[in-house]
Amino acid sequence: ITISSSTDFCHNKTEISGTGNSINTVFASNSEIQSWISARGYNPKTFNCKPPHARFFVIKSCTGDDIHKSIKYDIWASTEVGNHRLDKAFRDNADKGPIYLFFSIIASGYFCGMAEMLTPVDYTTSATVWAQDKWKGIIKVKWIFVKDIPNNHLSHIKLVNNENKPVTYSRDTQELYPEPGHEMLKKFYDYSSRSSIFDKFEFYEKREIEMRKDRIALLRPANPGVEITNY
Repeated sequence: ITISSSTDFCHNKTEISGTGNSINTVFASNSEIQSWISARGYNPKTFNCKPPHARFFVIKSCTGDDIHKSIKYDIWASTEVGNHRLDKAFRDNADKGPIYLFFSIIASGYFCGMAEMLTPVDYTTSATVWAQDKWKGIIKVKWIFVKDIPNNHLSHIKLVNNENKPVTYSRDTQELYPEPGHEMLKKFYDYSSRSSIFDKFEFYEKREIEMRKDRIALLRPANPGVEITNY
């Protein structure tokens, strides 16, 4: 994994190479999207649902747009508190076991996938792809399961470290103890979902293009003859 930053008109832009796409990649067609998804090996047929020394966190995303970007570019960014919590967990668990993140879009009524945290938080740079510019830092992630699981299939999983509330009532970066974490892994492995964010990937691709145009328009200087590059 390599990360390099270049300064553009307004702020730091990040180009990331690795298993994901470079920032601002655009798929040419839906068939190209489907080919890319097929090559990525999501929802594996075999998976260790009880990994030793693993730690687990719930991630609450504000929008589906940000889930789309996370899957497409293999990155994530949280709040200041969330970044600190995830960064500390990753460093504390180094060489012990993986950090798994269970994603849910706020008010969606379902969880939409699971990813492994691959790096600590890089506080020196930020991506420009999120629906809001307030998310700082970059975490490299690898998505493993991408499927929608309705909350009613998960509400039996209770968290003793959160007043014994169901996992579906978790806030962003809520940690799960090993037992409920293993239950969540098994559910993502076993559940036969009829839907996923991939059903709307083409829609989010078009939205990404429009959002990028809007950002460029906001950053464009008063002199129309000045061209903004590297955005």
